[in-house]
Amino acid sequence: QLQLVESGGGVVVAGGSLRLSCAASGSTVSWSAMGWFRQAPGKEREFVATSKWPREDYADSVKGRFTISRDSALNMLYLQMNDLKPEDTAIYYCAYGSARSRDYRSYDYWGQGTQVTVSS
Repeated sequence: QLQLVESGGGVVVAGGSLRLSCAASGSTVSWSAMGWFRQAPGKEREFVATSKWPREDYADSVKGRFTISRDSALNMLYLQMNDLKPEDTAIYYCAYGSARSRDYRSYDYWGQGTQVTVSS
């Protein structure tokens, strides 16, 4: 059974940076799609970025500011977030699926989430 555990969230001032990590265990995820989604209070889960070799895909709202990467040897997924804005405040989730997609329903496994709060 695949398990995903996110870490790295926190509180940061607008313009700051955070790096989220997602540790996968129970299965090798090297060739699968993995992505980051976020959910703010009262809003639907929103696509942030996804990666399946050899391509990545980003939401327009984060393009140029966020970078998704993975370390296949360590079974890790990362999200480097720069120039953070208050509207980036949300719970960020790591997800695993068979196909790269912007639709959260395409992903089969989810982490518990990590809170990111950006103050103005």
